[in-house]
Amino acid sequence: MPITEFLSDLTAPLTTVLGHVGGDEVTWAELLGFATGAACVWLTVKGRTWNFPVGIANNVFFLVLFAGARLYADAALQVVFLALGAHGWWQWLRGGAERTGVSVRPAGPGLLAATAALLVPVTWGLTVLLARAGDSAPFWDALTTALSLAAQWLLNTRRIETWYFWIAADLVYIPLYLSKSLDLTALVYLLFLGLCGLGLRAWRRDLAAVAGPEPTAVPA
Repeated sequence: MPITEFLSDLTAPLTTVLGHVGGDEVTWAELLGFATGAACVWLTVKGRTWNFPVGIANNVFFLVLFAGARLYADAALQVVFLALGAHGWWQWLRGGAERTGVSVRPAGPGLLAATAALLVPVTWGLTVLLARAGDSAPFWDALTTALSLAAQWLLNTRRIETWYFWIAADLVYIPLYLSKSLDLTALVYLLFLGLCGLGLRAWRRDLAAVAGPEPTAVPA
């Protein structure tokens, strides 16, 4: 049996159409991606390590969904996220100098500058590659891929700036998925956008608690 036929048979239950949301034929892959994606972001907002195994399940569902929609960079991104999810899971549990897990902290100007600088060549390179591969939205697919990779790396090391990169990616993902008639997935990312705002606020509060109150000036 050819590998493509084997994979098609393997994923067939996830591609079964359950109903319609607007012009979107909702499959099990999209519905389960909705549920696990929302749970993953909420667990991240709350700072729970369980966001990683739930996120890995989400990657599997979205891999099937995006491959079917010919969003190849988003599909390949799920495979990369599987590896990054395992890395982040270990970092949150055993990372840091004391091997007790990393805590919320700022990225620092050097790391931020390097992360931002890599966005341009990664986006350009992926755009060229995806255009040749017949991707249905090569530039936007490449841009969201680059932003998501940057955001995930910052998340793995628990940098508060991860939320800014996720917000930027979500602002592109929403109209992209609407244009592909993935209406339920676009709704998921609209939910993610709101959760990112909550996550940023919660992590800022955690960071302030670790830093402690600022010293009060003594009157002259």
